[in-house]
Amino acid sequence: MESSDVELDLQRSVQAVLRELSAQAPALQSNRGMWRWSLHKKVERDPGKSPALVRILLRELEKAESEDARHIIIPLLHTLMYVLTKATGITEELHRRTYTFCTRLLTLPAPYCTIALDCAIRLKTETAVPGTLYQRLVIAEQNLTSELYPYRERVFLFVDPELVSPSVCSALLLEIEAAQGQQTPEACMRHVVSHALQAALGEACHAGALQRKLLASSRPALERYFHAVVTAVEQMAREPSPSREGHLERLEEIYCSLLGPAATARGRCGGDPLQDRPLSVPLPSPRITFHLWTDEEQLWKELVLFLRPQTQLRLSADLEALDLQGLLPDWELAWASMLSTDSGIERDLPPGADELLAPGSPEAERAGLQRKGGIKKRVWPADIVMPSSWDGPPGLHRRTGRPSGDGELLPGVSRLHTARVLVLGDDRMLGRLARAYHNLRKRETQRFCLTPRLSLQLYYIPLVAPQTSAASRHSELGELAAFLGRMDPWYESIVNTLCPTIHKLAEMPLSLDTSQTVDPFILDAITYYVRMGTQPIYFQIYTVKIFSGDLSQDPAEDIFLTELKVKIQDSKFPKDSFSPRRRGVAEGPGAELSICYQKALLSHRTREVTVSLRATGLVLKTLPASDTEVSGPTHCTPTAAPDTDHTCLKVSVTEIVKTSNLAGRSFSVVTNTFRTAHIQIQSQDRRLLTLSLDKDSCHTYKDVVRFEVAPCPEPCSGTHKSKVLGLSSHRQEMERNKAKAKPLLMPINTFSGIVQ
Repeated sequence: MESSDVELDLQRSVQAVLRELSAQAPALQSNRGMWRWSLHKKVERDPGKSPALVRILLRELEKAESEDARHIIIPLLHTLMYVLTKATGITEELHRRTYTFCTRLLTLPAPYCTIALDCAIRLKTETAVPGTLYQRLVIAEQNLTSELYPYRERVFLFVDPELVSPSVCSALLLEIEAAQGQQTPEACMRHVVSHALQAALGEACHAGALQRKLLASSRPALERYFHAVVTAVEQMAREPSPSREGHLERLEEIYCSLLGPAATARGRCGGDPLQDRPLSVPLPSPRITFHLWTDEEQLWKELVLFLRPQTQLRLSADLEALDLQGLLPDWELAWASMLSTDSGIERDLPPGADELLAPGSPEAERAGLQRKGGIKKRVWPADIVMPSSWDGPPGLHRRTGRPSGDGELLPGVSRLHTARVLVLGDDRMLGRLARAYHNLRKRETQRFCLTPRLSLQLYYIPLVAPQTSAASRHSELGELAAFLGRMDPWYESIVNTLCPTIHKLAEMPLSLDTSQTVDPFILDAITYYVRMGTQPIYFQIYTVKIFSGDLSQDPAEDIFLTELKVKIQDSKFPKDSFSPRRRGVAEGPGAELSICYQKALLSHRTREVTVSLRATGLVLKTLPASDTEVSGPTHCTPTAAPDTDHTCLKVSVTEIVKTSNLAGRSFSVVTNTFRTAHIQIQSQDRRLLTLSLDKDSCHTYKDVVRFEVAPCPEPCSGTHKSKVLGLSSHRQEMERNKAKAKPLLMPINTFSGIVQ
């Protein structure tokens, strides 16, 4: 196919993606997500098309910038970065054009500037050292051993068998096993070596001969080539001013050792273009482990097992007591004493200690900064006082080439592990995830072991029952997925369209022959989501305190994420029980309720309102019903987290209004709506209430007479308590109040975050 025909074909595919983002035609809705997948498959099957696709995407991005069509900038930028990560024939000029475009986006508001900064940082390294992004991604995702790049990633796919059918579970498991069955460590090492050499040498690389040589190499020889390539790439990428020419020289030496000097000379002089055309180097899908959700403790257990094999590696002396098998309370770790061996007598110095060190040498610098014995105080960073965010500073969600949130929370300990937790299900599954996340955070305040070592990323793919999948946008069990789709159009196109595809896969006959699976669409979409979805949207978790009609029972506490629904029971509690009936209350449908809440005001002032009314039920929702309500900071960045007055629940009360006329008494139904962050509701006429949390029958409370709802606070950490021991009582009280006011937010990763 001629170059003009290739560009025309790719241009049509890109325009199809743009029409999908801009139009709401039913013909395009049925194929949403497929256009992006087919576009990537075209360049994957023919890597020679990659430069043409990069040029087309750059033209469309520059056109969108000039026309201020911001809704397509982030999807096109993600598509471009995915191509640049996988491709091998991209010139330095195209890399620099992309980098320059990303720097221009830094003047735009978030999330455009945040994503552009992340892309620019990665592109700067990729321009000087081609193949860095691919190499680091494969090493981390496939858990390949490398001393220079020790990061590890894993995708945990959780499916609740109570909410998802067995056929869907079996279909997903078979597709994952079919795709990962041939991804052996040897194959992944061959991919890394081949991709690095093709990306650096370009047309001078004899791809066919290189592939044959790697396939014929033994495991020890392959490991030698792999470590040589990784060392060359990482050492050059870590230099302050990496040189593309120096990188090329190093990889030419490795290439020469593989194929010999004759092959290198033949590549420089030009060989047969049919034989030397670049071969496709696949990007292996990440390691995905499939888990059936059993209880709220399972998330903690799986994360601990993920860290356990590496617990003894690269730990500083400060954190020896933080082993997963036996952790000490944080207040015992607040101070670490060290026995001094310095007697103060000159003759007790070891031999050679009085020798002068060369000025400016590393030994002299270390000696000047080294403290001889004494008491070593543990310095807790500011983020440790209340570890509300596991992803580093707000806004910088990812650093160049490394997994998200890889910063150091404690001295000497980096987050070498990234756990990408992906849940499939509806709003009920998200409610269960919120409880597991809350329990995990409470454990961390008692045994501080996961936070310093692990970056936790949460992902969500909606999956509702087949009978409601046709209307999943407006389905009662898919409200949070619809909200994410409204906030992020690329999430709507890539993720929200997977539900019918997954059900179609489950209806297909099962095939135990994994070698017959070709281009699994669902797994490819999941892989694209967990790799490119780095921008979280934060959701407030709410706590509810429930009082039963039985005074002998203690109040129960629970949390919810999306909805609390209240129904009136037909039964009544005894007159001498918790709340007596008020006098003068007429019998009628529903129940007499006393509602006390703090009204949400624009001035942020606290105003309590108490009303009594007769109602047949009420619903408390945390998600805004339309785009115009999204300005509330319930879904804001962590920088606005302390402003809990902005966090609002939408309360809808179905009120019974009594009217009297000549015909007698009549009752009418009116729905009243108001916003609040704190609310208390109590039954006044002995009617019992039923509470349903997150639409989940497993979290339903009956025979309730009163309940209180408030934003769930961040669990107070033991490190914070230990830090304020030496402060005055007034300062301690201020610190405690500040800690209590901080709400607990659960992040769910999307492609762009909230796009206004």
